Amino acid sequence: MILRTDHLGKRYKGNVWGLKNFSAAIDTGILGLLGPNGAGKSTLMKILATVTRPTEGSANWDGYDVAGSPENIRRSLGYLPQDFGVYPNLNAVEYLSYLAAARGISGKSGKRRINQLLELVNLGEARKRRLGSLSGGMKQRVGIAQALLNDPQLLIVDEPTAGLDPEERIRFRNLLSELSGNRIVILSSHIVSDIEAVATSIAIMNKGHLLTYSTPEELLRSVQNKVWEITISSIELPEIKRTHLVSNTIRTVDGVRARVVGEQEPNNTARRAVPTIEDAYLLLLNGKQGEPHEG
Repeated sequence: MILRTDHLGKRYKGNVWGLKNFSAAIDTGILGLLGPNGAGKSTLMKILATVTRPTEGSANWDGYDVAGSPENIRRSLGYLPQDFGVYPNLNAVEYLSYLAAARGISGKSGKRRINQLLELVNLGEARKRRLGSLSGGMKQRVGIAQALLNDPQLLIVDEPTAGLDPEERIRFRNLLSELSGNRIVILSSHIVSDIEAVATSIAIMNKGHLLTYSTPEELLRSVQNKVWEITISSIELPEIKRTHLVSNTIRTVDGVRARVVGEQEPNNTARRAVPTIEDAYLLLLNGKQGEPHEG
């Protein structure tokens, strides 16, 4: 089960490219799409979910072209878009029953599936509450439930943790990990820690381009011996930020502990630090390493 994209691109009005030359072979597990706003993540996901058509290139699912034969991928697809909306006056059971019927899932099998999904997303006790009264995290779990109604082989979720509190974000990430065992999950986020926590492969994007597509281990190796920690005064911090790539700062009683990413040590007190995905991400986005990935 592999989803392949070949030089996929999308051009909008004004000759603006939302996605350009995206090539990848996506296998079972969680692919984390990482990049700032406007990186092209949502455009890619909309193409794969058959919401929009590519301007150039192709995507292939199970031997079929996604744009040419969208019904083939739709049978295997679960999709939670970034702007997921609910009917506030319906409860979870009513809402999921409506969507299940629209997808040809009805009767006893439909009721059984809805009950299973509500338990899976930990909404069994809230099944009869109006959707408008649910928290953001609970609504997102309803969104995941609707995306799983047809037990999809391909699950696409776009910025699912945006606006959630830390506890809800952790619950949501754990749920995606549980779901990824026998399907492809494509998870988009600009929050590095969400991707770092669950992804089995990572695609870093910026301005519509794919910068790298690799495993977390490969990304970490790319910044091995390029991450430093220094302790400086608050007065020195602006100059360090001007001359170096600073990924994080922590205030301590001894001053500011700054995390610096780069080839050369920032000063003679610097010591090497264990790299993180965020370090690799920032280095790529700041053009310190490599060119757009050509797949």
